[in-house]
Amino acid sequence: MNQDPLHGITLKEILSKLVEEYGWQELGQRITIKCFTNDPSISSSLKFLRKTPWARAKVEALYIKTDWTKRSNTKNKNNNIWSVERSGHES
Repeated sequence: MNQDPLHGITLKEILSKLVEEYGWQELGQRITIKCFTNDPSISSSLKFLRKTPWARAKVEALYIKTDWTKRSNTKNKNNNIWSVERSGHES
């Protein structure tokens, strides 16, 4: 049985994770739409994506294509390094 990889995930969750992972600037470079490049916000982007199927499809495709396990492990390691450097303490 082929299960939908987006089953149970809201568009808001998808967009929020992508913004957290890539930031607005890189997201706007990967998917060229004005709501990501001109004064972006979650709220305005959600309004646009909900009424624009082709744009929503691109966002969902990027979400599916992103390797979340690999990226979050790298991100967590970087955050830990910076935390140690900022605090001056090692755990």
